Order: sequence, then C-alpha cells, then structure tokens
Amino acid sequence: MIDLDSFHELLETLLRNKTRSFLTGFGVFWGVFMLVALMGGGAGMKELLNNNFEGFATNSAMIWEQPTTKPYHGFRKGRYWNLTTSDVERLHQQVPQLDVISPMASKWGVQAVHDDHKFNGNVKGLLPEYAKVEAPKLYYGRFINDMDIAQQRKVCVIGKKVYKTLFPKGGDPCGQFIRLDSVYYSVVGVDYGGGNMNINGSAEESISIPLSLMQRAFNMGENIEMIAITAMRGVAISDITPRIREVIARPHDIDPTDEKAVMVFNTEVLFGLLDSLFEGVDLLIWLVGIGTLLAGAIGVSNIMMVTVKERTTEIGIRRAIGATPRVILVQIISESILLTTVAGMSGILFAVLILQMLELGFTEDGIVQSHFQVSFWTAIGAAALLAALGILAGLAPAGRAMAIKPVDAMREE
Repeated sequence: MIDLDSFHELLETLLRNKTRSFLTGFGVFWGVFMLVALMGGGAGMKELLNNNFEGFATNSAMIWEQPTTKPYHGFRKGRYWNLTTSDVERLHQQVPQLDVISPMASKWGVQAVHDDHKFNGNVKGLLPEYAKVEAPKLYYGRFINDMDIAQQRKVCVIGKKVYKTLFPKGGDPCGQFIRLDSVYYSVVGVDYGGGNMNINGSAEESISIPLSLMQRAFNMGENIEMIAITAMRGVAISDITPRIREVIARPHDIDPTDEKAVMVFNTEVLFGLLDSLFEGVDLLIWLVGIGTLLAGAIGVSNIMMVTVKERTTEIGIRRAIGATPRVILVQIISESILLTTVAGMSGILFAVLILQMLELGFTEDGIVQSHFQVSFWTAIGAAALLAALGILAGLAPAGRAMAIKPVDAMREE
C-alpha cells in the first residue's frame, strides 16, 4: 500500500507533467468510453428489437392460404382456396405435437364510433387461446375469455391508438360501448401491446372481438384467414411443418409439397436469427472495446517508460539515500494505476451521461422504451479491469526503474 506522503508526491509528479498525464490517460479514457458506450448502446438496440416482438411466443408459427402454385388432382395451379375452422379441428386431431391452435379472422377498413369520435381500423376475430401466442399488454380491463365465446357476448378489446382516438379524455373505457358498422360492442379491455409483428394488422390499431361473433356479424361462414400455432416444449416447428402442411392441404385438394399455397411462417427461425445477430454484436463490442483498452494500456506503458527515463537521476538519488526496490516499484505502479483509474472512471461517467441522453430520446408517454445503460456490476467489472490494466502497464516501467543504479544515475547526470 502507498502512504499519504507518497500519494501527495505522486500527485505532484503528475501535476508537473500535465500534458504527458493527459496524453497518457486519454487513450484509456477513450477505450473505456468506447467499451461502455458500445455495451450500453448494444443493450439498448437489443431491447428495441425485442420490443418489436414483445409478448410473442418464440416457438410459434402462422399459417395462411395463398393461390396454389402446383397442379393437383386435376386442378390447375393458381386456384384460390380458404382456410376453415375444420382445418383447426384436423390439426388438433392429427398433429399432437402442437400446443396452441388459434384461428383468426379479420376485416379491414371498419369504422369504430364512440360519441362523435371515429377511427378506421381493422377488426380481428380471436379466441382466448391467442393470448398464448401474442400476449396482450392490458392497460385496462381483460382479454377475451371463454365465457364471452360460450355466451356469445358482444365484447371487444381495443388497441392503444383506437383507445386514444375514441376516448381522448382518457380514463377507463371498460363498460362503455363502441359501434362497429351497425353493431354495438362493450369494451372489456385496452391492449397497449407495443410489438410490431403486425399479425393481420398492428395491435395498436386493432379491435379484437370473439371469433364466432365476427363470423356471424360479417357473414364469413366457417372461413378464417389465419391459424396461429405453438409447439409443445422441446418440439421445433420446423420439424413438424411438413406434417402441418399435409394435414391442411389434402382436404383442399392441394399438393402437400406446395409450400407457397399453404404458407407456414416459422417465427422460431426469425428469433434464432435475432439471437445469432445479438451474439455477433456482443462479440464485436467486446473485441472493439477491449482492443481499444489494450491500446490505451500500451500507450500508458510507453509513456511511463519515457517518464522513468527522464527521472533516472531522481530515482538514482532515491536509491542512494535508502529507497528499496519495493518502494520504487510501488511508486511507479501506483502512478500507472492512478492514471488508468482516473481516466477510466472519467470515461465510464462520460459514457453513462451520453447513454442517459440517448435514453431520453426513446421515451414515450413518460415511459422509457429502451434502456441504453450498463448494469452496476458491469461498471464494477470495468473498474477492476482498469486496475488490472494499470498494474500491467506499470510492470515494465517499474522493472526498468528498479534496475537503475545510483552510480549510473550520477554518471548520466
């Protein structure tokens, strides 16, 4: 440990060489700033991307119909067809690896009216199970439940933009009525889900009603537009996709290998790509940050070597009057640690300030949308890394200082 007198002497030495001390510490400052800023920025961008898929099941898939691209059973390609609720039952019976099977219907350009306020959005017909695929973020009330389906209740869950347009004064709208076309529906929930997956339209601009009610209200019969599914734990959607396509295709006289006719959008692949992307970004951040830190530490070591050479006489005199090699070692390494620590902590504080300003730019309705910051333990780890780098940077100059002999120092003078 260094005593108080030695610490004062160390500060005086550093202050006498302000320019050199600044140049010595700037490399470490910049390295730490880059590392912390990149880590905080990377965490913030990762959170922003994750917000786009907020509440969405990672082991899910979406199934919808498109015109056939292959002839089959005497039918030409280009034939249009429709998914029906019977397809849902077939999936339940013939694909036991599926956990949730939730059909969906939708209608675009429906005008919702409350008092004198109007909103043109899309209506989704859903079942309660859909909440296991895309979890709603309820600000008020609840989601559609089994009793709504059983009792054929005229209820709805409205999205964030629908709510703000129809109820500009705010407050809990549950129990109030809105009109869709000529039918009135009681609002039972407000969904503030911020995900941007846009399954049959954005959740913020959607009005969700029970599926069976929608099929009757809009004269859709048994037709549906999409089936949302999730797989059992440990089952990959990609492994059962051919079976899913076959179960749906054959009753509609579609070639089971016609992948474009029976579209199966596997979100599992998308989330896997995102995870790989985040891992690559994290690796790049650490490589750039640590590389910059090491460059700064090497700069500290080089400049400390110059300092030791210029102080040869001083060190020789100290050795002549009884300073031990350990005292010289502690002095040089302490100077190196102080420089790297002060510069590094300044870099951390400056990076945190910049990240905090960046975070303010991603605030909506007083709620932070993404946190561009590093954790407390990450900062502690960075401080410990700085101290270690300071010791390493001071080893070579300290070794050279301990090798100085008083006689050689006097001769050089």
